Amino acid sequence: MDGYNGTVMAYGQTGTGKTYTLGRLGEEDTAARGIMVRAMEDILADVSLETDSVSVSYLQLYMETIQDLLDPTNDNISIVEDPKSGDVSLPGASLVEIRNQQSFVELLRLGEAHRFAANTKLNTESSRSHAILMVHVKRSVKGRDSILSNENGNNSHMAKSLKPPVVRKGKLVVVDLAGSERIDKSGSEGHALEEAKSINLSLSALGKCINALAENSAHVPIRDSKLTRLLRDSFGGTARTSLVITIGPSPRHRGETTSTIMFGQRAMKVENMLKLKEEFDYKSLSRRLDIQLEKLIAEHEKQQKAFENEIERVTTEAKHQILESERNYAVEMEKERLNYQKEYMESIKKLEEKWMMNQQKHAGGENAAGLKDESSNWISNGEDSRVANMEELSEMKKKLQKETLLRKAAEEEVNKLKSQLAELKKSEALAKSDMSKLQKMLEDEACQKEKLEGEIAILHSQLLQISFEADETARRIDKGGSEKVPGSLDSLLSQVRQPQTNDLGNGEKSSIAKLFEQVGLQRILSLLEAEDVDVRIHAVKVVANLAAEETNQEKIVEAGGLKSLLMLLRSSEDETIHRVAAGAIANLAMNETNQELIMSQGGIRLLSMTAGSAEDPQTLRMVAGAIANLCGNDKLQMKLRGEGGIKALLGMVRCRHPDVLAQVARGIANFAKCESRASTQGTKNGRSLLIEDGVLPWIVQNANNEASPIRRHIELALCHLAQHEVNAKDMISGGALWELVRISRDCSREDIRTLAHRTLTSSPTFQAEMRRLGIDY
Repeated sequence: MDGYNGTVMAYGQTGTGKTYTLGRLGEEDTAARGIMVRAMEDILADVSLETDSVSVSYLQLYMETIQDLLDPTNDNISIVEDPKSGDVSLPGASLVEIRNQQSFVELLRLGEAHRFAANTKLNTESSRSHAILMVHVKRSVKGRDSILSNENGNNSHMAKSLKPPVVRKGKLVVVDLAGSERIDKSGSEGHALEEAKSINLSLSALGKCINALAENSAHVPIRDSKLTRLLRDSFGGTARTSLVITIGPSPRHRGETTSTIMFGQRAMKVENMLKLKEEFDYKSLSRRLDIQLEKLIAEHEKQQKAFENEIERVTTEAKHQILESERNYAVEMEKERLNYQKEYMESIKKLEEKWMMNQQKHAGGENAAGLKDESSNWISNGEDSRVANMEELSEMKKKLQKETLLRKAAEEEVNKLKSQLAELKKSEALAKSDMSKLQKMLEDEACQKEKLEGEIAILHSQLLQISFEADETARRIDKGGSEKVPGSLDSLLSQVRQPQTNDLGNGEKSSIAKLFEQVGLQRILSLLEAEDVDVRIHAVKVVANLAAEETNQEKIVEAGGLKSLLMLLRSSEDETIHRVAAGAIANLAMNETNQELIMSQGGIRLLSMTAGSAEDPQTLRMVAGAIANLCGNDKLQMKLRGEGGIKALLGMVRCRHPDVLAQVARGIANFAKCESRASTQGTKNGRSLLIEDGVLPWIVQNANNEASPIRRHIELALCHLAQHEVNAKDMISGGALWELVRISRDCSREDIRTLAHRTLTSSPTFQAEMRRLGIDY
């Protein structure tokens, strides 16, 4: 569930209970459930079906042919191996997603119905094939997935959305091996005999692989059988493996029982290197970016459409207002014209009538006096009429002036509306320009998105390549360290560098060199201070990988890489960062100049603090290796001891892991060697600092340790301590004399055996004690 692969496998003679242990459904009695059912119950109880997924494949290996138990028609499945990671997959197998326990039990029942079985003298229902159950788990890591930005999100949300989520993948493989059998006991004949031969051949190939791995052989015959190819990750790979050994109580099968137990003992010697399998979910990130882009495009189109509608509405209203104003103006003008014309005609008519009346009065022929009076009256009346006409004309002029003012006001209003229409058209043109700009911005954003996706893909591949190469380098260094642990600083240098020069191919070297040349050391070191934990982990793996090469160590230190690594030990709480940073410091500590820099910058205190808080054996091994390298410097012994280096080494023995104990023993041997050299040169007097710090009891206790790397370093440390006469009494009282005698007689290394013999014969205190005890030497 934490991203590691796991294996549970049952091995033993036919009829001893392998299928009962692994595949029992336990429907009637839950206490009789097998490991398959119990494992799936545990997995389903720990997953969230909304964010995690659990898928199952159920196969059988029958007569060197892989068949799908969930789809019997699929009876020739091929094995595919990843050339980079070495992972084994079966792309043709059925992969069924599991949502609840009942559906899993139904799948098991279906698979068991299709499995080959036969009746033999040893078992009434003997399995004639190897059954393999594969459970694949994908888990989204909580707290590290980015959040989708909402519709009103700000820049920080947008930045978070560019961080890809992390998915952990784990695989559980449960293997129910077919039982080995002897033909004379099982009575197999015909086709059953051929089945038994195939079973025994595949189990024999598995045994050869286990023997080769247990003996650290250079060649492991994995490709001799499809069974060993399927299980290559379970033995000597990166999976946690549990082996169930089944035996029978009958004395008749004593030989098979002995063979089964010895197989289990050999398998216990095989060491696996666990590996966390995490990867970035770039497909999810791409989908998220597509959703955001679609939202932005839809929002932009919505705003653009609303803007166009608003422009169209304002334009339509302006046109309507202009038409209405022009229509009203024309109507009013026509009304005024008609009124003026009517009033003018009426005035002319009145004048004509008055003139006609005056003409008739003149034609009447009155007397002269009368004519005179009439003439004066007519003149008077004509004068009055002229005055009235003048008043009417002035009134008409006023009306015309008023109408002219109204016309001017209407024209001004029309001009104002025309200017507004021009402004609206100008605004429309500006809006179209803005729309074109927005369209161009969207196109630029789309190009930028494609560019970012390309860069993300490149960075993804680089990060995966870097992580893979760093993990491969660390695994090979660890493997080299478990095979042989030399006894001096120079030997450790060759130990670390040898896998680099011998195991790595030219392609991997060129890719690391190319990345180092393209990215630059300063850029890689700057990533050690990144806020993202994943970025820091990948960066420190690259630095550790570079530090394994002696040519890069000086550049790393000059660029401030050592200071950054020590800062990671001080500030980070991530166990992976502690482990890889300690390994990089251990690589840098192979150089004497770097050792003094590490001590001057408080490195031993930080390593001691890390050793006190760490629980992971691999982290403790890296820390112990770094301190062991520092123990080999004569100039730093007092300071190293004063800052807690010896106590940190002694404290790490609580782990009891053989790799950690081997590094602790190497550090003690280096320290004792420097003390012995200082005593010989006359620069040191008094008891050994190791004895004063209470290391001697642990040395004596592990002097005959089963692990050869631990034993050889302890033997060397005892010989160096014994060379200084002032330590002889403490070593005698602590029981070290008996171990020195044993080393001088039984040690497998001639140089250590000779050193122990010379030390015993040259020490008066040891000689006197051996005479007192009656030891013939």
